[in-house]
Amino acid sequence: MQPSRDLARLVEIMAALRTPQTGCPWDLEQDFSSVAPYTIEEAYEVVDAIARGDLDDLKDELGDLLLQVVFHARLAQEQGAFELGDVVEAITSKLIRRHPHVFGDTRDLSPDAVKRAWSEIKAAEKAERAARRMAAGLPPEDGGGVLDGVPVVLPAMTRALKLQEKAGRVGFDWNDAGAVLDKIREETAEVSEALAQGGIAAIQDEVGDLLFAAVNLARHAGVDPEAALRGTNDKFTRRFGYVEAALAAQGKRPQEATLDEMEALWGEAKRGERDAG
Repeated sequence: MQPSRDLARLVEIMAALRTPQTGCPWDLEQDFSSVAPYTIEEAYEVVDAIARGDLDDLKDELGDLLLQVVFHARLAQEQGAFELGDVVEAITSKLIRRHPHVFGDTRDLSPDAVKRAWSEIKAAEKAERAARRMAAGLPPEDGGGVLDGVPVVLPAMTRALKLQEKAGRVGFDWNDAGAVLDKIREETAEVSEALAQGGIAAIQDEVGDLLFAAVNLARHAGVDPEAALRGTNDKFTRRFGYVEAALAAQGKRPQEATLDEMEALWGEAKRGERDAG
């Protein structure tokens, strides 16, 4: 087979990899559950390429992510459930349905009106899906609660954000970022109390509350908490790299330096970034 820009060729390659006797032994062993972790990993690598601004790498990572979609579609096709064309049809139908201001008669909506319409359409879709499941004698997908439908397998920070957003839509929310900041101070005091008592379970519980409140603050401030933490991780990595390089110039490794020495170099890194900015 030759490489191609045609999606159909990718589908053919996946089919060949999954063909018994002549396909790839590793690919033939896989199922939805075994492929799922790779799907998550590839999605994160796409995000990483975007964060680094590496468009060449982004092209490759998007290809890897696309392969995951084709892989899952092939597994479903082998079970007679659906195939890639059905996946494409489903998402195109959803996009058209959820954008009446683009593909329908509704026009000139504000961004907030678009968000409200999107939520209303999603709610209607959920009700229709529940009715179909009931008619087919299938159990409900969830209990119908406000927070149902937020996947448990999401990264904890992402799930916290989505839970808060759903609760906020029904009025269970802080009024502004200042109120959330007060909550963070309260949670910090409770962490201090738990630390003084020394019980690991209580410390974990209170630290979790503090992190949840920090996500809430980011949301109210209009900041993506995942992007904020990712930026801080990058900043920490960059500054610690400066500390390591400065120590290496002195013939030292970090484990051979004192905390005071490393903090002094950390301060140099901060000042250098501030002056450069």
